[in-house]
Amino acid sequence: MQGSDIVIREALREDVAAIAAILAGDTVGGHGDTTDPAALPGYLAAFDSISASPNETLYVAERGGEVVATCQTLVTTTLSGRGGSSMIVETVFTRRDCRGQGIGATMIRHCIEEAKRKGMRAVQLTSNAARKDAHRFYERLGFAQSHLGFKLKLK
Repeated sequence: MQGSDIVIREALREDVAAIAAILAGDTVGGHGDTTDPAALPGYLAAFDSISASPNETLYVAERGGEVVATCQTLVTTTLSGRGGSSMIVETVFTRRDCRGQGIGATMIRHCIEEAKRKGMRAVQLTSNAARKDAHRFYERLGFAQSHLGFKLKLK
């Protein structure tokens, strides 16, 4: 998908270092992401796992040949809703110096279009409770806060 000068495409293995750098720029999530070269094998193993899954897709937003944002989708089918499938959008991050330029909106709209094309019943996502700006962003794109999420960290 293209929007002005933004190209949304599936991530390639050679994009992993740039994606890790975007994730490492996050100060809210506390995920421990880093640009330390010693961590690259872990990121590459995760990329390989995502790439091998028929239900997951890792995307990047590119501008001028540079990776400036990323997100991941997961398709899940449940018995509730009479066996309907939904697309979950995860790990939505735009490079710090590129925020507020419509890149994230272009990525989310791309995911919504993919979900429609695949016949999904819904697109859902979660956002860290501290990310108030992100919540307003998702609401502007048509998302409604409908559930309360819980997480149990194991590591």
